[in-house]
Amino acid sequence: MNVNGQHFRTIWHHPSNTRVVQIIDQRHLPHEFVIEDLSTVEDVIRAIKEMHVRGAGLIGATAAYGIYLATLQAAKTSSFDHFMEKAQMELLQSRPTAVNLEWAIQQQMEVIAMQNTISNKITAAQKKASEIADQDARHCQAIGEHGRQLIEEISRQKKGDSVNILTHCNAGWLAFVDYGSALAPVYAAHDRGIKVHVWVDETRPRNQGARLTAWELGQHQVPHTVIADNTGGHLMQHALVDLVIVGSDRTTRKGDVANKIGTYLKALAASDNGIPFYVALPSSSIDWSIENGIMEIPIEQREAEEVKFIQGSFDGKIIEVLLTPASSHATNFAFDVTPARLVSGLITERGICQANEKDIMRLFPEKA
Repeated sequence: MNVNGQHFRTIWHHPSNTRVVQIIDQRHLPHEFVIEDLSTVEDVIRAIKEMHVRGAGLIGATAAYGIYLATLQAAKTSSFDHFMEKAQMELLQSRPTAVNLEWAIQQQMEVIAMQNTISNKITAAQKKASEIADQDARHCQAIGEHGRQLIEEISRQKKGDSVNILTHCNAGWLAFVDYGSALAPVYAAHDRGIKVHVWVDETRPRNQGARLTAWELGQHQVPHTVIADNTGGHLMQHALVDLVIVGSDRTTRKGDVANKIGTYLKALAASDNGIPFYVALPSSSIDWSIENGIMEIPIEQREAEEVKFIQGSFDGKIIEVLLTPASSHATNFAFDVTPARLVSGLITERGICQANEKDIMRLFPEKA
């Protein structure tokens, strides 16, 4: 993805110091573009917890780099293994819902365990972190090409008129290492000259849609309109939405989908109005160990202040403003689960499948 004409990933090694990892600190977008240095596993844990980085794929890649940074620190301690075990546990606890976090850490720990010297463990962890990041970008690029075909078909049916796509939260390149999941098909279609327009849910309480999705669509010059979260149903009733594409932080082997809070309501509205509702995700977001998403997927509860306060730009400064009575209590569930029966299909790096175990296993037979 280009930012003001320059290509960026969301995470990368410092160009002159591989012992430092750099990220785009997304807390400042869209008003400021800030690059942050991460030098320790503690920096990484804070970045994940406080949402300097967010999104399933990027959380996984950041955790992988966090394990690499942990090996550098562990090498300076009296017990490499003890330090790594502690770092692993603290990283696992930093965000509970996105399964990419656990997946990436497990990949790293398995590679490290295969090495017989500390130097080799460090080298292997650095290499694996880069591989995980590169794989995330490749898989998202493939998701874009598979999903583009859905948009092309609707464009043909509309005789070239603009395809109106509704999305929720941010599942673009900012949520992954590059390309994104839900927005990857949009970018691929736009780049092919297909007319698209994106309805961007604001996505309270942290406004990832209004802040992040709108910003990156603007950077790519994709036509879009920001809407209040409760507007989607109205648009669907009046035939102003052709397709819904969202991302996923964790999807079960039977097709239940955990995504940003509010996704379930969009799926219900899409179902009621006969509008296709697709979920775009790399296979690293599939939790092969669970079946019932509503009962088994852990749902993160974040601080009430995220509901009570809103962040924005005023007079050139980023400020927070209290929305509610100071004494009012607030609850902040970060995700909800959309049952597989409401999902038209899953767009993965291997193609599109129905949201059921049989068809998912058709694409991923090694997981059967």
